[in-house]
Amino acid sequence: MPREKTKQITTIGGQALIEGILMRGPKKSAVAVRLEDGTIDTEEMGCQSLREKYPVLRWPLLRGVAGFIDSLRFSYQALELSAEKSGLEEEEPSKFDRWLERHFGGKIVNLIMIVGMALGVALAIALFFLLPTWLFNLFLLAVPEAAPWRSVAEGVMRMLLLLLYVLFCSFVPSIHRMFQYHGAEHKTIFCYENQEELTVENVRRHTRFHPRCGTSFMVIMILLGIVIGFFIPFSNVFLRTLVKILCIPVVVGIGFELIRLCGKYDNWLTRVIAAPGLWMQRITTKEPDDSMIEVAIASLKEVIPENGEDLVPQKGERAKKSA
Repeated sequence: MPREKTKQITTIGGQALIEGILMRGPKKSAVAVRLEDGTIDTEEMGCQSLREKYPVLRWPLLRGVAGFIDSLRFSYQALELSAEKSGLEEEEPSKFDRWLERHFGGKIVNLIMIVGMALGVALAIALFFLLPTWLFNLFLLAVPEAAPWRSVAEGVMRMLLLLLYVLFCSFVPSIHRMFQYHGAEHKTIFCYENQEELTVENVRRHTRFHPRCGTSFMVIMILLGIVIGFFIPFSNVFLRTLVKILCIPVVVGIGFELIRLCGKYDNWLTRVIAAPGLWMQRITTKEPDDSMIEVAIASLKEVIPENGEDLVPQKGERAKKSA
């Protein structure tokens, strides 16, 4: 007769990179990249998280903001590392690139990166904050009685914009491969949480949809933004956008706690909270091939603690399974 055991969940999380995967464990982080010669290179990342450096940032809500900042820091460094190791940066520089390097040296590269990041942030603000508010203001000119539905309408527009953006990205071959690595990361973590041996065969059987995914986090942030929007009285495009930007740390903090709950507990409420993000993951994760799963396994093995302190029992209705 099969015995039941409690399902385990891990604090380990990951991210898809260029031909590789970043895994972040409780003690260290590691990047595994498939090199041009077909071998897998793993390298430990030496970044210290803000929560390790400043204990106050381990408090509820604050830990979400700190975790979000850490995620951006680690992601940027890991992407750079994967681009270098995968051979993406080994292309022959153009005449213009050589002219810039000759006249301005390395400073121009840093300047271009800063300008690029600033433009990216400005575009995100314009697309996901300014545009929905501006469009709804135009709609109000024709239908003034729709004013109470402003927050819902703006939230729906932001969700649609995100969906269209992700759909567009999924058709770009290099992004599609990253989405496959994203799926490999989720499947490998699920295999580990089920306490199975980390083999390609075992990993392949698991689902690619994980409730603690960054995609789910983005969707939850948009839904929380709808709720917070009800309490913002301004209709002016720029003033309303400014208040929403100032509310981002609150949204991030609450969203992080909800994601933690969805991973820790399995019940009808957490399944409802996680559902929109899991639906979105049908786009942001794709089924990986075996070589991608091998990279995910290599990365995960580097960050698993020897004492198993990252594994904790899941609580909820379906936490029991046959063994």
